[in-house]
Amino acid sequence: MNEALASQFYIPARATLDGGRPSRLKHGDTFAVLDTQGDLMAFEGNPDGLYHRDTRHLSHFEIRLNGARPLRLSANIASDNAALTADLTNPDFFEGDRLALPKDTIHLQRLKFVWQGAMYERIAVFNYDEEERRIRISATFDCDFADLFEARGQRRASRGVRHVQVTNRGDVDFVYTGLDGEERRTRLQFTPQPDGIETSFAYYDMRIKPQEKRVFFIRVGCGPEIGDGWQSRDFFRAFADARRALRKLQDRPARLQSSSVLLEDTVNRSIADLSMLVTETEHGSYPYAGIPWFSTPFGRDGIITALMMLWIDPSVAKGALKLLAATQAKDSDPFRDSEPGKILHEMRFGEMAALREVPFGLYYGSVDSTPLFVLLAGEYLRRTGDLDTIRGLWSNIKAALDWIEHFGDVDGDGFVEYHRQRDTGLVNQGWKDSIDSVFHANGDLAEGPIALCEVQAYVYGAWKEAAYMAHRLGLRSEWGKYDLRAEDIRARFEQSFWCEELGTYALALDGKKEKCAVPTSNPGHALFTGIADSERAARVARQLLEPDMFSGWGIRTVGTSAPRYNPMSYHNGSIWPHDNGLIALGLARYGMKEQVLKVFRGLVEAAGHIELRRLPELFCGFGRKQREGPIGYPVACSPQAWAAATPLALIQASLGLTLDHDEREIRFNLPMLPEFVDRLYIKNLQLGEASADLLLTRHGNDAAITVVNRSNGVRIIETH
Repeated sequence: MNEALASQFYIPARATLDGGRPSRLKHGDTFAVLDTQGDLMAFEGNPDGLYHRDTRHLSHFEIRLNGARPLRLSANIASDNAALTADLTNPDFFEGDRLALPKDTIHLQRLKFVWQGAMYERIAVFNYDEEERRIRISATFDCDFADLFEARGQRRASRGVRHVQVTNRGDVDFVYTGLDGEERRTRLQFTPQPDGIETSFAYYDMRIKPQEKRVFFIRVGCGPEIGDGWQSRDFFRAFADARRALRKLQDRPARLQSSSVLLEDTVNRSIADLSMLVTETEHGSYPYAGIPWFSTPFGRDGIITALMMLWIDPSVAKGALKLLAATQAKDSDPFRDSEPGKILHEMRFGEMAALREVPFGLYYGSVDSTPLFVLLAGEYLRRTGDLDTIRGLWSNIKAALDWIEHFGDVDGDGFVEYHRQRDTGLVNQGWKDSIDSVFHANGDLAEGPIALCEVQAYVYGAWKEAAYMAHRLGLRSEWGKYDLRAEDIRARFEQSFWCEELGTYALALDGKKEKCAVPTSNPGHALFTGIADSERAARVARQLLEPDMFSGWGIRTVGTSAPRYNPMSYHNGSIWPHDNGLIALGLARYGMKEQVLKVFRGLVEAAGHIELRRLPELFCGFGRKQREGPIGYPVACSPQAWAAATPLALIQASLGLTLDHDEREIRFNLPMLPEFVDRLYIKNLQLGEASADLLLTRHGNDAAITVVNRSNGVRIIETH
């Protein structure tokens, strides 16, 4: 059997997710996936729909004009991701041989947005003819209440019961009582009331004069709270509130302006996407992983996104730390791969998770979330000086360290390994979690327990940051112990993972402690935390930037010489922006700025060929060709939080930028800019109560720093 299809959680690719579909709209726990006309028409393998808390609350919604689908003129997502605008017109309508209504006579303009558990739409109808026209605007709709895992392709033996009715107010109510006993509701409201409405169809008949405009509104609400007391909300007030909230989020980080339109557009899209994906929870801001399949808290994704955003907006790190501390495992549950102290991998709210048909209600099957949690806590403290938050999280940090030392190291060899506890869990539990992503030089899959290269690097970083936090908390005995633990891991890592014949570190050690000696991007993460010996780090960098690994657009997950290399695979030869972002930060740590600029240039130029200049979750690893863009991956999530954060990591890496709250210093180590960026302006870069406006100007590849403005005594330090 094909190894990919053997995975219970494999996502079938029956339709592309980015084939001309411009719209992903999101607010909070609600998101919509729409086609190029603003409709949504789910079918097998197609993710279209309005989703709320992992349930599809609207599976079909289509607008027709005189019974025919309108022709699309254009469709655009607002630069702040607030709304989709689609402009449509009528096709030619004939009565026998007579042209009764020529095309391009009637104009439909649709404006759609998502806000507070509902999707809003305004449809404006214009008549540009010289005579009055009689037309019908109709809508067909349906709601399947599919669990998100059903929408992804999983089959269920049985489902709950669905009812639908037209209320005496003219609304359409869909109600689903799940096998978990929960009632999920969807309500469609039309304003003004349609001329005709049924349980799956509504229409407006109108005589529309020359140059006349007619407008009607639709609201689709989701959630169990919809009942008799649920009232319609003014479209314009809701739209103003939605845009105001997005603007507030987008104004929170430091602002970046560039002489390069390409870089500025890419960064602005990243900030807009992050502002949409960051969700306000009871614990603070948390970046949901991606749309459509991962619009929920993921531990690893949230932490890495927060790390990349830390220099520009540390509030996201604080929210991530608090949510992950609140959901930290307290007991052992093999079904959920849970052990005391372990940090969340994924949480879900749908029916299948509640019934344990999938293990992801609160699932802990990631080996790296726990050390990354500790690492983020230390980096957050360095950046903000927020000792009160770290003091409040210290018991969670201690529990995470205890998991690393005991549960994480199942055989006591000093390395953190993983091995799923039930066959319902993920086979591979690092960030490359495909079933075939960890293998030997002959192509054989590794058998566990598996110790991944990058996980040991994260663990090293966790102990180093734990030592720093203990020092700041005045815990002298723990400070020294943690530092020694980190150095012990560094020595073990160098001895066990280095592959002289490859000039890089092994991907992993399998259950027999045999090296998976294949060229992969994973060793670049060793540079990220500083575990690598300096001389070996330089060799890793050379290997990562050779044609075997570097496609011209970015660093591949697996080299072309590896037996399982496939540029169209999920993890075995594709290019992941966040992977490249972490590697760039690692290269910068060791002062290898020319290599940073090569990665920087490749990814930003790739974004220039991608719709909306939005870096997706991943794209294919085919080599770069002149006058052609990168080749997309058919089911890549877009937007994806850590991909959106990658341009911020690339800028930080190229500038060698660190912010030290204790010393009140903004530091630039060997600052450089790629050749397509002459100037970069950073406005309102905050460090505690202090801030600075900085202009960086390229001379060759080096960047000169001009302090435009500063406050409260912050120091700007440049080193070469």
